[in-house]
Amino acid sequence: MPAIEQPTRSWFDVRRRWFIVGIIFLTIVFNYVDRQMVSILKPLLKKEFALDDSGYAVIVNLFTICYAIMYPVSGWLVDKFGAGKIMLYSIVLWSIACVGGGLSRTVAQFGFFRGMLGLAEPANFPAQLKTVTVWFSGKVRATANSLCVAGSSIGAIIAPPLIAWLTLSFSWKTAFVVCGGMGLLIALLWKMIYRKPPVEVTKEVMQSENRDATGRFSWKQLWSTKSLWGILMIRFISDPVWYFCLFWLPGYLQEGSGLTLPQIGLFGWIPFLIADAGSIGTSAWSDKLVRRGIQPLRARKIMLTATVILAPLCALINYLPGAVSTLVVFSLIAVMALSWLVSLSVVVAESFPMHNVASVLGIAGGFGALGAVLFNYYVGQVIGRLGAGNIFMLMAILHPLSALILWTMVRKEKAPFSATAQSTN
Repeated sequence: MPAIEQPTRSWFDVRRRWFIVGIIFLTIVFNYVDRQMVSILKPLLKKEFALDDSGYAVIVNLFTICYAIMYPVSGWLVDKFGAGKIMLYSIVLWSIACVGGGLSRTVAQFGFFRGMLGLAEPANFPAQLKTVTVWFSGKVRATANSLCVAGSSIGAIIAPPLIAWLTLSFSWKTAFVVCGGMGLLIALLWKMIYRKPPVEVTKEVMQSENRDATGRFSWKQLWSTKSLWGILMIRFISDPVWYFCLFWLPGYLQEGSGLTLPQIGLFGWIPFLIADAGSIGTSAWSDKLVRRGIQPLRARKIMLTATVILAPLCALINYLPGAVSTLVVFSLIAVMALSWLVSLSVVVAESFPMHNVASVLGIAGGFGALGAVLFNYYVGQVIGRLGAGNIFMLMAILHPLSALILWTMVRKEKAPFSATAQSTN
């Protein structure tokens, strides 16, 4: 009987997963550029729309509240309809919202488009995690995930010089329109490149981790798992540190350390570059632990706990002598905060069945954004009245508390039943 010929796969098809990672990276880069623009342009926007710090906090929270509400819905949509479709729609919508912000003439219009941005952006991260989960095994998943999410810090890195240049050369409105237009180009690229994983890749991922391809929790059953509540608590109390770096650090450096907007363009990216390199390094270290035989979930816990030694640096910020020392300390804090944000997604992928990971991340992201909403309100009130000292003391204990929750509540959850698997696209 003649052997059945296997279909020939092109060089591009064999390496498609790394091209997909590259597009996700670009998507998250401009996702973060768009969301960080209000922080970089804080003094200009306050003057343009006659806002004080409390009013600025309202604008930030319009985005963050919508982000928190939509995050769980986005995760469910990704598990239901697939990463490919939901990622495409998300990119298109948040790009339109960014352009709309640049065309706004009143604070109400600007607030509307920031809320629209908050509704559109959350789907990126459940879609990204679902893509990484189905395309990569645990031996390289954290590294692939960190390369995707590195777009967040790269976006934060390029945002200050890019936005400062566009604003100084043209106007702040031009900065919004240009960055939104870049998002539309990325959406076209995603449409051209993304495909669902071939059967042989899915089998490899399942076999390498002894996963059940059909196991899943129902939405109601997810809420009965101890690990879900542990992850929700961790995101709620740890995410605000990263949100502070995104939304308040550039303004703090201008108003508290005396840097000008051009100087922010020159130096404001430094903490995010170091955070990016650090988070990739910590992720690669945890993958190395897995390859040495340590159970994947335990490897992530060990790595995350090690980064918590940097948390007490938060308490020193208010006592630093100048902008240089503030940048150094915030760079180390950002390494810790981004490592947690990146690797908690991998913790989700290794604690829950494949067909639940986007839903769990969506719920967790919503809780993280809710924590940021409350923290943003607190920051806006405290900075305007008492200064930032109390804020930094609070930030110093959030990640150590998260590490305690991680070890006591998060574990590998086994689905109580199997059902026909939905598409993993």
